Amino acid sequence: MRFIRKLLTRYLRQQVLYLAMAAVVGAVFWATGQQVNPLTIVLYTLLFGNAVSLTMQALWRVYWSRPYPWNWIWYWMLLLAIVGPVYVLCGTIVWRFAPSSHPPLVDYLATNWKFPVVVIVAFSGGIFFYRITKDRLEQRNLELERSMEKGAAELQVQKEELHRAREIQEGLLPKEIPQVAGFELAAAWRPAREVSGDYFDIFKLGGDSVAICVADVVGKGVSAALLMANVQAAVRAFASEQTSPAVLCGKVNRLLCENLATGKFVTFLFGILDSGARRLVYCNAGHPDPILVSHGSASVLDGSGAVLGVFPAWEYADQTVELAGGDRLLVFTDGLTEAADADEQEFGEGRIADFAAGSSARSAQELSDLLLKRVDAHCLSQFQDDATLVVVAAK
Repeated sequence: MRFIRKLLTRYLRQQVLYLAMAAVVGAVFWATGQQVNPLTIVLYTLLFGNAVSLTMQALWRVYWSRPYPWNWIWYWMLLLAIVGPVYVLCGTIVWRFAPSSHPPLVDYLATNWKFPVVVIVAFSGGIFFYRITKDRLEQRNLELERSMEKGAAELQVQKEELHRAREIQEGLLPKEIPQVAGFELAAAWRPAREVSGDYFDIFKLGGDSVAICVADVVGKGVSAALLMANVQAAVRAFASEQTSPAVLCGKVNRLLCENLATGKFVTFLFGILDSGARRLVYCNAGHPDPILVSHGSASVLDGSGAVLGVFPAWEYADQTVELAGGDRLLVFTDGLTEAADADEQEFGEGRIADFAAGSSARSAQELSDLLLKRVDAHCLSQFQDDATLVVVAAK
């Protein structure tokens, strides 16, 4: 029923179009001072238009699906082939019903063919151009809709994959921060995207020692996250009570130099906190310098070596810092210092040091949470890089 209604609507629209064409033709004759029976014009237009239209629609398989310009060539060949017989048929009907006087049929057809034939050929060409243009536009719209649906589906799949990757990455981070006597340790991790190139790890080595590691892989997104997972696996494999931070950095560096693509590198800080001796032995491989707050005053612990993954023969050196009661040590990635506000002013190392000095009485967890909130407020939650923070509080 719906299909029949659609065909009927299309047919009626065509008749309205033919009548409009008849009105235009009649206006042309009137403007040029020629006397023509209006019924003649209406009959010619309706008969000729419907006959040509129905015939060409019946032959549409011959020309419609052919590529340009063959579709046009076949269309005009067929149109010119049928226009003569159609004119004879339609002209005979008009001769019979429309004119007030009846000249011989042969004379009538011979003297009145030019205008209706030229008009219907031009009109049919215009209709064909309209329909083929409309069909192409509809086809392009359909392809665009399909492309958008496909793109949306692919985007949804990517989001789901990134979400699963985020869950896997979070599973690689410490679920609980191990604690040792005389110290409190806390950490915060804030990816700029779904997955992160930052990495931190805190794990016990046995006895009174705990390993602290913070790394930042150059770049963001999935590639950085994959490299981060490799770094973590290497650190876990090489770390031990007997391996100094400098030796571990050298091993991880040589491993990365063999496997990293050109232009990739890792900033890295690895330390071993000895709670019995109350000191931290660490090695800094191109990472932002840690900040130590002691007696209410903040200082930067410099002494950095080369980043990992660039110079395979680099010799790294250990640094040692004594931690007295009340001291606070902050290790972080540049996602904190480079977090910028609306005026592109970075949070900076100085603000971290000032905040840490003013909050040295707080616990490691409080200091970590409050500092991350302060940075978040500064950049309006628009982190441009992954941000990681580890706080060691000496009791």
